[in-house]
Amino acid sequence: MEVKVELSKIIINETVAQQVVVLKEVNGERSFPIVIGMPEILAIDRRLKGVKFPRPMTHDLLGNVVNQVGGKVEKVVISDLNEHTFFAYIQIAVNGRVEKVDCRPSDGLALGVGLKVPFFVNDRVFEKLQS
Repeated sequence: MEVKVELSKIIINETVAQQVVVLKEVNGERSFPIVIGMPEILAIDRRLKGVKFPRPMTHDLLGNVVNQVGGKVEKVVISDLNEHTFFAYIQIAVNGRVEKVDCRPSDGLALGVGLKVPFFVNDRVFEKLQS
């Protein structure tokens, strides 16, 4: 089962390479951090703040490609956790079918923030975090 979550916090520390985003269950108490890189957290931060650039940045480009081929990003799902690594996919509807495209959670979040799509976490991720 997928649980809807929101990006509740981003923590930027320019003195280290590892940055942190926190996802929180929308109708619950569970939350967890994901460690991501500096370029991805800056992309998320800029998109949250509505900063626009004269030319498309990488995550904008991906969204533009999906739209131009007639697709629509429906959601981003954190699907699994294995050996301290989170896995995710972007769900795209195109030509009457649904495609799930594997991605790093940080890239999925950066794309999703800009497109204002919902985020979900597979319940098994929460279960693995509790064990």
